[in-house]
Amino acid sequence: MKIKKSKTWQHEITGFDGNTILFGVNIFAYKWKSTGRHVKVCDPLYKQEYSFPIYTVVIDGQEHEFAAGEFSNCVWGFYILKY
Repeated sequence: MKIKKSKTWQHEITGFDGNTILFGVNIFAYKWKSTGRHVKVCDPLYKQEYSFPIYTVVIDGQEHEFAAGEFSNCVWGFYILKY
């Protein structure tokens, strides 16, 4: 019997406002579009739960989806849906 893995929102990076590399670029240099959806995530360091909005961004013609929010003032957490 094969067990299928499903994608989950996983922490990708924690970075500072205006200077965080996601998808190989400074994500703050691009326009984020809200999807209107939210996801519950867990801070990897302090294990606090957050509800972060899900965004899309177009980089070099390719659309990417991610969740992001502030853990504290100017400190952002980024999550990507992956296996």
